[in-house]
Amino acid sequence: MTFRTILMAGTALCAGSALSAADLEVTHWWTSGGEAAAVQQFATEFEGQTEHKWVDGAIAGGGGTARPVMVSRIIGGDPMGAFQFNHGRQAEELIEAGLLRDMTHVAEAEGWMDIVNPPSLLESCTVDGKIYCAPVNIHSWQWLWLSNGAFEKAGVDVPTNWDEFVAAAPALREAGIQPMALGGQPWQSSGAFNVLMATLAGPDVLQQVYGEGDAEMAAGEELARVFQAAEDMRGMVEGSNVQDWNQATNLVITDAAGGQIMGDWAQGEFAVAGEVAGEDYTCLPGLGVIEVLSTGGDAFYFPETGDAETEAAQDALAATLLKPETQVAFNLKKGSLPIRGDVDLANANDCMKKGLQLLADGKTMPDVNQLNTEDTNNQLNDLFVQFFQDPSISAADAQARFVDIVANKD
Repeated sequence: MTFRTILMAGTALCAGSALSAADLEVTHWWTSGGEAAAVQQFATEFEGQTEHKWVDGAIAGGGGTARPVMVSRIIGGDPMGAFQFNHGRQAEELIEAGLLRDMTHVAEAEGWMDIVNPPSLLESCTVDGKIYCAPVNIHSWQWLWLSNGAFEKAGVDVPTNWDEFVAAAPALREAGIQPMALGGQPWQSSGAFNVLMATLAGPDVLQQVYGEGDAEMAAGEELARVFQAAEDMRGMVEGSNVQDWNQATNLVITDAAGGQIMGDWAQGEFAVAGEVAGEDYTCLPGLGVIEVLSTGGDAFYFPETGDAETEAAQDALAATLLKPETQVAFNLKKGSLPIRGDVDLANANDCMKKGLQLLADGKTMPDVNQLNTEDTNNQLNDLFVQFFQDPSISAADAQARFVDIVANKD
């Protein structure tokens, strides 16, 4: 740590001590059982390590519901103290409009440049050399969660990869078990497709399609095979009449469904239900095909308020979120990986350990939110929720619409 950094940190602490404690409203969309348990760890650490108070502003319905509400409040002049977005491009317009605080001074005082791993997480918070958010975890989409009890009831072995899962679907149906769970929220459909693309075609293909806007590749044979796999999946999810992602996860937990493609945040639901990884359920990173994890996740941003006491509380929260004890407490509950590699995760379960090993081995890829704008993602959401719910849409027709989105993406 440089003398300048130490001086800045000391000055910030002295300035903060002269101000009163503040109530800081923090908005987020973590409302499922596992998510609520995890976010409570943030509140506990914030109030335990600082003089400020966490005022919870949870918004139910997921990011697609919560983000427009948050943005509307900020641009309407009623900002919260802090809010959760995903790593990536979701906050670009708010930053460009000057509505979010530059938090570089906290990052420098706390040494974030030296502890955040992978560095791309902090890069996603950085615009024109200034750091605007505090990354808090690494979430990866590329997981297949399987109910061991469901396969035992169906009289088939627990699959070890995607093809075995597809082959087991008829036996699950015959046993009265929903082969695959998928909620009705559009982001779940596009997320599952993106996992198929990353693991069946490869992470390089996904990055070329979304990162480079390669419409020719999007129209090619590799993607045609992915769309065929998505058509197989559509047959497996037929009858999965739930809406929220955690309701779909609960079908796996209760052995009512064979499996679910969902991010590692599903681990929080298994934990709340008392399920044991490797005994009650099986997790397959990369669908057991290409074991790779996206380095997406969540970060907190801090709106401009013009209030010195609120700014002191914002600075304190940003610092607290990346403290070692906060990182351990939160991520063990959330099922995500910490953004710093120098913390003790001896209590991690088998699935989390698989993720940690893949991260250590460098088997990572960018998250879709780091490659696409929110507008592009919403177009993909619309396409894939229609595709998975309407069998009349052929794989070829869906691919043609996909190519058009890719060709015209921001």
